[in-house]
Amino acid sequence: MSEIAHLFTSITANYLPKARVLAHSAKQQSTLVQFHVLLCDDYPADAERATEPFDSIIDVKELPIPDLEPWLFGHTVVEMCTAVKAMGFLEIARRFAAEKIFYFDPDIVIFSGLQGLIDRLDQHSILLTPHQTLPEQSLDAVIDNEIGSLKHGVFNLGFLGVRTSEQGRQFLNWWAERLQHFCHDDIAGGLFTDQRWIDLAPAFFSDIGILREPGYNVATWNLTHRHAAGSLERGITINGEPLRFYHFSGFDGGAQEIMLKKYAARDSVLFDLRRWYIAECQRLGQEQLGSRPCRYHAFDNGEPITRAQRILYRARLDLRRAFPHPFQTAGDSYSQWFRLNVANRDNQDETTDEDALIRAQLFDARRELDLIKRSRSWRLARAIARVFNAFR
Repeated sequence: MSEIAHLFTSITANYLPKARVLAHSAKQQSTLVQFHVLLCDDYPADAERATEPFDSIIDVKELPIPDLEPWLFGHTVVEMCTAVKAMGFLEIARRFAAEKIFYFDPDIVIFSGLQGLIDRLDQHSILLTPHQTLPEQSLDAVIDNEIGSLKHGVFNLGFLGVRTSEQGRQFLNWWAERLQHFCHDDIAGGLFTDQRWIDLAPAFFSDIGILREPGYNVATWNLTHRHAAGSLERGITINGEPLRFYHFSGFDGGAQEIMLKKYAARDSVLFDLRRWYIAECQRLGQEQLGSRPCRYHAFDNGEPITRAQRILYRARLDLRRAFPHPFQTAGDSYSQWFRLNVANRDNQDETTDEDALIRAQLFDARRELDLIKRSRSWRLARAIARVFNAFR
């Protein structure tokens, strides 16, 4: 009997149309696929769960996250959706006794080769796709792509496959712990949400397969070495091989179109693919849901939460203890405290939003240092150093 493969994505409600396109594309590949959505948001009241192409919807509140509300508040929406990915793997493994699990970003479409990915997990516990597999030739491409990978991570975490072997679970538990504390968009501090951590994975875990075939995870950052041909009707090929899955990263912000025009041939079939994707998202609810704000984007009065407010709150234990429900604005609230103590431009310090962000980042850096100093590995290193110094 063939085994069931489990696929999932992590989204807010405005990404439901893209997740539907992805789910439909996965289920067209095989009937032995279950597709799950990890929803970091409220499900829309005017939508119908029964009509969704998903086998389950897992609410972020169902994950085993200590002090969930303060934790959610300490993350931007993007940080939140990426920070829960490792826990999503573990939750799907727990609920469905799943042995082979794949994560796909919601802005991906699968065109072929899903069974090949499933079979590859018989050979490896972890599957990764690099942003690039060949060196760039032009200076522009080095800056856009190779330096981009140095900042954001060698491997693109829009895709990840894991078999729940002993090493697969070790990897997921390690990654989940790191993301619980350190999944932030802080390139200057060495972090880019969940991706930079995976640069360490090949050093820590041996059972890793790296997908180098050109048809996997095709995106604007690797088009310099991947030639698209064919058509939507006959099928698209990449360097003569079938397109496996395409990643429309940067679609909503406009970067995908800009970089596509820069690196694809003027008559490339990828422009047809982009138009098709726009139409599919529209067909599945983009106009109705695409601009819907996430419930965790704002305080309960609708006021957007700033990055400085999030960083300062997560960095200070006294604030988390004083305001355990940070989204609330009634009464003695964190938003009121921040307005009076940090963001009040009329006070004698004339604090600006930029000053508040810098102050928050300093608190955050100090918190990370404190966490490192309290870790077992730090204590062990200090003990070894003391013994070494005693014998010098």
